[in-house]
This record gives sequence, structure tokens and C-alpha cells, in this order.
Amino acid sequence: MHNKPVIRLSETHGLKRILREAMLNTVCEESRCPNISECFSEGTATFMILGDRCTRSCSFCNVRRGKPLPPDPFEPYRILEAVKVLRLRYVVITSVTRDDLPDGGASQFASCVKTLKENIPGIKVEVLIPDFCGSRSSLEVVLAEGPDVVAHNVETVPRLYSSVRGGADYRRSLEVLRTVKEIKGDVITKSALILGFGERKDEVIKVLEDLREAGCDVLTVGQYYQPSLRHHPVVKYYSQEEFDEIREIAYSMGFKFVASGPNVRSSYRAFEQWMSCRA
Repeated sequence: MHNKPVIRLSETHGLKRILREAMLNTVCEESRCPNISECFSEGTATFMILGDRCTRSCSFCNVRRGKPLPPDPFEPYRILEAVKVLRLRYVVITSVTRDDLPDGGASQFASCVKTLKENIPGIKVEVLIPDFCGSRSSLEVVLAEGPDVVAHNVETVPRLYSSVRGGADYRRSLEVLRTVKEIKGDVITKSALILGFGERKDEVIKVLEDLREAGCDVLTVGQYYQPSLRHHPVVKYYSQEEFDEIREIAYSMGFKFVASGPNVRSSYRAFEQWMSCRA
């Protein structure tokens, strides 16, 4: 099992203080994740690299849009120091989408993975990557440093991409997962689906089939909560029974691990997901 922090954090402000001192962002805060109190109280977080400004305009996402700053070469070392302070053995690294960078930010992901792997023996690193505009060479750069899990989220059904995932492409996202397996067949791949945008059940099942065909190992399914009035409205709230049904369907298709519930998010209990796949 992974080690707990030196001091068990009873409130979220403890970890927030450490992150602010290290000048680090977390997707937990930026996306208003419903599990933030639970995860922060356990001293775990998903580090968000490459700034806090996204170059795309997904209508469901609470991450800010705008012109980002250049990549910070010292960011991997600040993450390293924070991980050491928290004594984490499993780290998740994600980013805003950086279409302004030639490699989409792949070299920064690679630097973070390399820095952690070289300085903390036995550390496990999961990367939750953008699509890098479909660049195979960018994927090769990240995979060369040996991440243990590579996640890329499809988020919703293809019919809703134009209204939910501005600038993204469903087929391109599937190809990212497929290409990761082609480059490194033994790496665990993972994707997430958010429900509540107006998708139909048959469309959800087709996405699960597409993910399995692309070699996806782990699936997370959660409920969309509207961050503000300017974001995409919630069309439907799903019951736990409906999430349970989706989980069973996904397992029947051959996924190695499935987490499905209203508050489930891609990185929720990521260490447990990894352990289940390695068992």
C-alpha cells in the first residue's frame, strides 16, 4: 500500500497551503471536483501542469480560458518537492490543453514523469493527457519516460462533441488511446465518461464498445454538475442504479476496472484502480 502523508490532513486547507507554497495547480480545485475534501484530507491530489489557462472551450469545464504562459522549466522539480513532503507513492499529472505549443505540452509531461521516477524509487505515475492534436510523436515523448498509466478522457458521446467539447474530436481521442497501446502495449490505459449532457443509453453503450476496441483498460463514469449558469446545463441526473447498470455492462465488455457513480471522476482513487489492474 502507498504511504500516507507525514501528518494526516484533517482539512483541505493543509494540502492547499503546501500547493500554494510550491506554486502548483491542481485539477481538483480548478474543476471544482466533488471529491476535493475527501482526497485533500487524505493528502492526495492531481497535479495540473502547464499553467491554469486552457486554449480550448469545453462548455462543461470550469478551468479558465485564455492565453497561457510559456512552460515553466522548474515545475517538475516543484512537483517533486511537494510529492516528497506528502510522501506520495502514486502521483497523477494532468494539464490544461496547450494547442499553442508545438508538441502540445508533451515534453513537460515527460519531464515531470522523468523527474519523479529518477528521484523517488518505486513511485508510480499516472498521466492524464490532452489529445496533443493527434500527434504520435508527442505520445512517444511521454511514453518514453515510463508512465504507469496513460489516461485520456472522451468525456461524452460523439453526437454532443460540438456543444460540449469545443476543439476536440471523438475519433481523434479514440486514436490517442489506440496509439498508446501500439507504442507500449503493457501500459494501462484509461478514459472517463461524464453523463448528464443529454446522451442516450445506446450512445453510452456504443462509447464503451469503442473504448474497448481501442484497448482501453480502465473506465470511470460520473455525473456532470454544472459549475455555473454560463456552463452547459444538466439535462439529466442519473440514479445510482443507472450507474451500477453501466458498470456491469462495462465489465461484461472486458474492462479491467470500472468506477461508476455520481461523484466518480477520472483520478478518484487512482491508486486503487492501478492496483486492481496489476493484481
